[in-house]
Amino acid sequence: MDHLLSHTDIPSAAASKQAENRPLALGYLSLLALVVGVVTGFGAVGFRALIGLIHNIFFLGRFAVGYDSSQFTTVGHWGVLVILVPVIGGLGVTFLVSNFAPEAKGHGVPEVMDAIYYKGGKIRPVVAVVKSLASALSIGSGAAVGREGPIIQIGSALGSTLGQIIKMPAASRIILVAAGAGAGIAATFNTPIGGVMFAIELMLPEVSVTSFLPVALATGAATFVGRYFFGPAAAFAVPPLGSTSADPQAAVSLLLFVVLGALTGAAAALFVRSLHWMEDWFELIPGRYTRHAAGMVLVGMLIYALQLSFGHYYVEGVGYAAIEAILNGQLSVWPLLLLLFVAKLAATTTSLGSGASGGIFSPSLFMGATIGGGFAALLQALHLPLPISVPVFAMVGMAAMVGGGTGAVMTAVTMIFEMTRDYNIVMPMIVAVAVSVQVRRMLSPETMYTLKLVRRGHPI
Repeated sequence: MDHLLSHTDIPSAAASKQAENRPLALGYLSLLALVVGVVTGFGAVGFRALIGLIHNIFFLGRFAVGYDSSQFTTVGHWGVLVILVPVIGGLGVTFLVSNFAPEAKGHGVPEVMDAIYYKGGKIRPVVAVVKSLASALSIGSGAAVGREGPIIQIGSALGSTLGQIIKMPAASRIILVAAGAGAGIAATFNTPIGGVMFAIELMLPEVSVTSFLPVALATGAATFVGRYFFGPAAAFAVPPLGSTSADPQAAVSLLLFVVLGALTGAAAALFVRSLHWMEDWFELIPGRYTRHAAGMVLVGMLIYALQLSFGHYYVEGVGYAAIEAILNGQLSVWPLLLLLFVAKLAATTTSLGSGASGGIFSPSLFMGATIGGGFAALLQALHLPLPISVPVFAMVGMAAMVGGGTGAVMTAVTMIFEMTRDYNIVMPMIVAVAVSVQVRRMLSPETMYTLKLVRRGHPI
């Protein structure tokens, strides 16, 4: 009987293997990617609502999901006890990550890249759930991290799960993983083209019609869902900046953007290196809970000190309120902007180094805006006979910092343009991003994403 069973199982196993190796038709793969995009879009909506709920409970003591991250958090509800808010959230994050999904620790993108290049696009389904909860808890309780890394990992996990439920070759599953990642970026920032570029530059081993079309459909679907709930407005409201001219004065201004690119490149290299230094340093502290609590105490003390000194927490959470203030000319004192850069760098590396769950994209935007805005404010203080705009330099600094730190140059330029919708900054952005990437490569050959993989023994 056993002999008969073994023979009857052979054709079934062979058929299953054959189905797994058979490439999916482009139309079918595109339909699956469309599903991934829609689900990821709703996932981004739910994720942002969860962040809002946790933020309102932890910082304001009220049960509500409404939260505008472009507005500064009301201060003073807990007084000095606000120092403990990141600690309490951090303990919850450590519990979730330690017991259910260690992959949910950190900023998420290296884990997705590792799955694509070394695991055939396979990501455990539980990662989507744990990452959502852990990252929402980190961001909502004040850890200085972003929400794009989590939603990238969440979308990728959804794509991978669908690719494991339906029999398909690894190449098709990887396309769905990349589609989920691009959809996550698109839904989070309302940047459909940037989502596609992100998937092409960082996720896809190769690009063709077979890979591009599903990714584009997924990002488009996720953007539609995001716009339905959040509206069509750009991520940042920027006042009209005027058109750029083509005269000798404009050429001199471009040279200033070259200098800004070099500054942000050096800052990006410092960010890459300091994050991994912090991870190594916190590893010396025994106990996961003790390690993360120690880091979050430092973050809590920092945001409380900023609140006492300058009236706002500034560096807690995604930090979009400070970016919005810089872009609208409300923050234009260069010593304060320099201080905020240092504070955000310290808060983000401490948060992630000690065990928080969240992304590095939003902190990069924050640091780029402070460097660019601070540089422009310093130039204005020198009374140079040039048209120097703090918002313009801040936007260019954002792109240069993102491009330098991640190595995704096309994504940086495209996304900052989509997030601000000002075409006049494209040329300065291209110049600054190119210089930033080159300087960062000289100081740190690996990016924020690839250095973690290299240290793991999985170079790309």
